[in-house]
Amino acid sequence: MLGVDYLSVGPFGERAGEVHRLLLEAGIWILEGLDLGAVEPGDYELICLPLRVANGDGSPARAILRTLG
Repeated sequence: MLGVDYLSVGPFGERAGEVHRLLLEAGIWILEGLDLGAVEPGDYELICLPLRVANGDGSPARAILRTLG
């Protein structure tokens, strides 16, 4: 999985979907808009809960961190 704190992993413009396609074809899940700036250092489990979207290829999701240990 790749998590970024920006709107997209790809560039703006005509080739915007190319980075998405390359990552997904490599089996890498993409989590965009992930802001972990206020998270204290430590060990966490990331739980990602996407909304089910009919005929969609992406979805808004709620990302939850659970402390370990």
